[in-house]
Amino acid sequence: MPTRREVLFSVAGASLLRGAPVRQDWPQWRGPRRDGLSTETGLLKEWPTAGPRQVWSVQGLGSGYGTVAIADDRIFVQGGQTGKSGVQCLDRASGKLQWQVWLGAEGDNDRGGGPRSTPTVEGDRLWALNESGDLACLDTANGSTHWSMNILRDFKGRNPHWLLSESPLIDGSNLICTPGGRGAGIVAVDKLSGKRAWSSQELSDEPGYASCIAVEVGGVRAITTLTSEAGVGVRASDGKLMWRYEKPANGTANCATPVFGNNKVFYSSAYGTGGGVLALSAAGGEVKSSELWFNREMMNHHGGVVLVNGYLYGFSNAILTCLEFETGKVMWKDRSVGKGSLTYADGQLYLLGESYAAGLAEASPAGYKEKGRFRIPEHGYPSWAHPVVCGGRLYIRNQTQLQCFDISAG
Repeated sequence: MPTRREVLFSVAGASLLRGAPVRQDWPQWRGPRRDGLSTETGLLKEWPTAGPRQVWSVQGLGSGYGTVAIADDRIFVQGGQTGKSGVQCLDRASGKLQWQVWLGAEGDNDRGGGPRSTPTVEGDRLWALNESGDLACLDTANGSTHWSMNILRDFKGRNPHWLLSESPLIDGSNLICTPGGRGAGIVAVDKLSGKRAWSSQELSDEPGYASCIAVEVGGVRAITTLTSEAGVGVRASDGKLMWRYEKPANGTANCATPVFGNNKVFYSSAYGTGGGVLALSAAGGEVKSSELWFNREMMNHHGGVVLVNGYLYGFSNAILTCLEFETGKVMWKDRSVGKGSLTYADGQLYLLGESYAAGLAEASPAGYKEKGRFRIPEHGYPSWAHPVVCGGRLYIRNQTQLQCFDISAG
């Protein structure tokens, strides 16, 4: 009689032979490593004329610009409805609603209402921050609340004009966010209890619209983000400010998540500003920084930038752009799908234009080569939620609607 391990191996092997997609997760903003990169392979290298096959589509998510987090057999997404802002759990296979929990009041302004953030999932818990500062730790099985707080009230912060848009970061035992109060530009709370761990006493910047990432430089762990005033880095253990870089920030809206690689970090913003790279080095338990380059060739508004094999890809305003990471040299520019967002997987850039066009293009410094394009439905506001590639599927959230497409080559 075969052992359980032999049976499992046989089943897995049969699935691979059939070309079935391997189950993978996308548990937070910009994926497992928070960099917009998927490690999946075996995906379509070119789309049919009408686009990839739609697996399912659901309506009724509510207003908002946040994208999805995916873990095990569940999808988690935030939305605003009838003056309330909450989190929904959907079945991964069908998109059917499993549970819904309200976090607090729905915010609204000239760009529409609802949350702008993506939930963060780890194990059997989920952390979600809404547009009004309500932060909660929920049980993934049924949405029951473990703890909740309001980061603007508790840390005396102020909501930016277009409302809080960051997605919370889990770093070890801590949850990291940017309430922007005095001595609380960045704070850490215990992820299981919500109790304060530290706050960045030297940093009082109001929040931008970017999300934090964790980086490791010479054995020193740091948290970095783009605030309303600067690209900053604080020590992950206690929040001590270690670097501050004001050149890539503008006075209107700083939205793009920093990009890290090879002990260097890239920050970018739009409104005529541009982006630059800091070289980071560690000494005496701290991280020092020096500017490597800065230019106006990547003025990224909201759609994010990915680093692939030494090259940066992102939208400079409405123009898709490829830059050499080490030097800032422009490799190519193309109008592509127009101003939008992107994700990388299996050698391809998955593009979503704010004017409802989804596209596929090779991630190559040699030039722009498009491999497919199709339209998605309009829902009144720009399609700003970033595309997600997970488990052989492409997920596109656009306001009240979430679509799931089969992009597996098997």
